[in-house]
Amino acid sequence: METPASGHDPVLIRETLEYLDPRSGETIVDCTLGRAGHASVIATRLGPDGLLIGCDVDPRNLEFAQSRLTNSPCRIRLFHANFAELREVLVAAGVGSVNGILADLGLSTNQLFDPHYGLSFAQPMPLDMRIDPRLTITASTLVNSMKEADLADLLFDLAQEHFSRRIARKIGDARRLSPITTTDRLAEICRSAIPSKRGGSPEKIDPATRTFLALRMAVNREVQNLSAFLALAPAALAPDARLAVISFQSTEDRLVKQAFRSAEQTGLVKILTKKPLSPAPDELASNPRSRSAKLRAARKT
Repeated sequence: METPASGHDPVLIRETLEYLDPRSGETIVDCTLGRAGHASVIATRLGPDGLLIGCDVDPRNLEFAQSRLTNSPCRIRLFHANFAELREVLVAAGVGSVNGILADLGLSTNQLFDPHYGLSFAQPMPLDMRIDPRLTITASTLVNSMKEADLADLLFDLAQEHFSRRIARKIGDARRLSPITTTDRLAEICRSAIPSKRGGSPEKIDPATRTFLALRMAVNREVQNLSAFLALAPAALAPDARLAVISFQSTEDRLVKQAFRSAEQTGLVKILTKKPLSPAPDELASNPRSRSAKLRAARKT
């Protein structure tokens, strides 16, 4: 499948617009701006009196988004920030409350295949995985310094890797010979630790996939940052304002589901999506990478 000109196809655009419902003159925050796929469409709805606030941890994507949004019909304010820093972003923008918040928790396609990030085992890359250059700990640091038991727990807790102990043991054996510094070497170690299926259908995903997911989540503190964001977001919403979150794997979706339920039980929001929304067949056909996307939305009461 070809990479889109923007470097990324935004997912669930129709559904996001339906539940976020951006209107002329409103203030909307795209907390995970990426390549401005969602933001560029939202901006067309806001008009000259509207304000789009965007933030992203990746300065490369932020620069791309800025150029893409240059001729937007609404006012634009962009920040290099994590969505866990939502309160600081709104203070810097001079905004007390907003009419809508969007968070798309997926990576941009350009990030997956750019060696700068070290996220893919499709080709040899430095084992880095940092999306935010302000971070100091890389995936290589974790792989080469964590105790085997702690590494196994990390793989199981964040990515439900059932062979986590075998993989951690293989990593321990390998790093005693030499440090693990590239994505291809780590991938081969993971594959060697997982027994191949005898008969039946082959494994649907590469045996290294869950290990790479867990390490990326740990390096970028994704669970901690998402939990902080979900705690902050309802307070930033004006009455009747909307919050939409798109997740791509079970750990994220579970956190969003639990946070929404808790906020509803305390009277902060009303959940708008009884079940998470998934891409329609036409979107799956044009963008197979969207298959794991799930959208949940809520409205401030």
